[in-house]
Amino acid sequence: MTLTDQIVKNVIARVIKSQDYRIEIVNLINAEFLQFAVEFFKKIVSAKLNSEDITIDWYRKAFMNDSLSADDIAINAGLNKKTISNMYGSATRSIVIEAANKHFESLYNSIQSLVEMEKEIELTLTIKLKSVSVELNVSESLIVINTLAVKRSQLRGGLWSTAGKSVEKYLMIALCKLYKIDERYYNAETFVKDRSKKVDREIDFYLVNNGKKYLCEVKLMGKGNPESADAIFARKSDVFVADTLSQQNKNQADELNVNWIALRDKDGFRRFELALDRFQIPYTEYNGDLDKDLPKIVDELFKIK
Repeated sequence: MTLTDQIVKNVIARVIKSQDYRIEIVNLINAEFLQFAVEFFKKIVSAKLNSEDITIDWYRKAFMNDSLSADDIAINAGLNKKTISNMYGSATRSIVIEAANKHFESLYNSIQSLVEMEKEIELTLTIKLKSVSVELNVSESLIVINTLAVKRSQLRGGLWSTAGKSVEKYLMIALCKLYKIDERYYNAETFVKDRSKKVDREIDFYLVNNGKKYLCEVKLMGKGNPESADAIFARKSDVFVADTLSQQNKNQADELNVNWIALRDKDGFRRFELALDRFQIPYTEYNGDLDKDLPKIVDELFKIK
């Protein structure tokens, strides 16, 4: 589950131009989910046609056998590895397979009970592949629908998380390039653990001047995630770059002497200048055209990636 370079570039450009970047991630989730659904339906047709059983065992044999990856087995059973890890404290292959089988039994029994209670409901899922078609009864259909729901949830959580991690560093470099800041004034090395800190964590980005390093944190957060801002303030960051900040977040940053940049504000990226002035980092005031300049900057970043 990865973001393409093009998606990352699109997100950076939209964020700096004070536009909503979320449509890029939503489109990617939709594309990956629809591709999964089509491939899943193809496998269902093949498995159903090749099965000699008239029970749900055809699904178990085809979609939960040991030849599959642990991820696939979990998803096909209606779980994802993160949930299993939270439940069992581990997500090794053996634990995933054990948890998946237990959950599938529980899910199937729940579906059977529901079918018995709701006898007036009729549901048949017909999947047609070229000239071949198979029909799934209500129990089988509900299992397939549940699997698709779990897969979309997994994609959604994974891609939103990946988006932030993939964009953060390149977003900061793009801002530095926009202001023509010399590379000696920022540290854009690959994220590494900073073991000098009491809490071992990943570093986002540093502005550097006269031997001093100023920690910059990036969170593509919305107003509904105040905890993210609290975490940044607790780590005593010098610069806090976000997609959206509430007025309370901004006030809190001002009180703590943290330079904040809310990119969704009109021309929000220009508040980066306040941080550069504060840390006496030389830069060239930006008066260009973002529509022309940003594509060149992000393209160049990914050429030297």
